[in-house]
Amino acid sequence: MTEIPEVLFVCVHNAGRSQMAAALLHHYAAGAVRVTSAGSTPADEINPAVRKAMDEIGIDLSDAFPKRLTTDAVEASDVVITMGCGDACPIFPGKRYLDWELEDPAGQGIDAVRPIRDEIDRRVRALLAELVSTSAS
Repeated sequence: MTEIPEVLFVCVHNAGRSQMAAALLHHYAAGAVRVTSAGSTPADEINPAVRKAMDEIGIDLSDAFPKRLTTDAVEASDVVITMGCGDACPIFPGKRYLDWELEDPAGQGIDAVRPIRDEIDRRVRALLAELVSTSAS
């Protein structure tokens, strides 16, 4: 792993799960981790219920937008976390791949998005603790 680990979160539309995960890791890492997100088939905009759920915990996604997954983004990452994108993510030797099975917030209301956000939050905190302890050793 590089001195500052790089994490890429990938889901199909890059409008929900991967955006929440990237924003949460960026928030908690405070510069200790580089974070990006992308989608295999990006949507036109971030899911409004996702924006609202993140606003509730003080994380602003108003500048966030869905981005297309590129081979370069995967190649630049140390850890690639997929969230329901199947085989769309290219595989490179030496990268760490994790698949987080999470419900898709697409088409869901705020009440359904909150538990997804909270589960992503839990996983992001655990990942950060692991990455920080790994890069410190």
